[in-house]
Amino acid sequence: QVHLVESGGGLVQPGGSLRLSCAASGSIFSIYRMGWYRQTPGKQRELVATITSGGNTNYADSVKGRFTISRDNAKNTVYLEMNSLKPDDTAVYYCNADGVVTTARVTLIAWGQGTLVTVSS
Repeated sequence: QVHLVESGGGLVQPGGSLRLSCAASGSIFSIYRMGWYRQTPGKQRELVATITSGGNTNYADSVKGRFTISRDNAKNTVYLEMNSLKPDDTAVYYCNADGVVTTARVTLIAWGQGTLVTVSS
């Protein structure tokens, strides 16, 4: 079993910053890609940013230049530094781990429970 636990969400004013963290735990051998997705009511979950174990990153156009994703492979933890936040960034942010190889050599995808980010004055 693999579990993802997010932290760092909350209320922030427009123009402010937040840092999200997501730690993966369980019988993990390796994780290929970790990332963040977000969802608002009535809309599909959308990609925010991803990072591979080799450090290759991918960002949604809407967050490029404002958000930075990073990863600590030794701790199986991914971070999302969010700057210059806008009200449109308000959403539940979900952590994702793709290409998780367990110690039993089973490959799976895992999701966190989500953390709410609210950008409002």
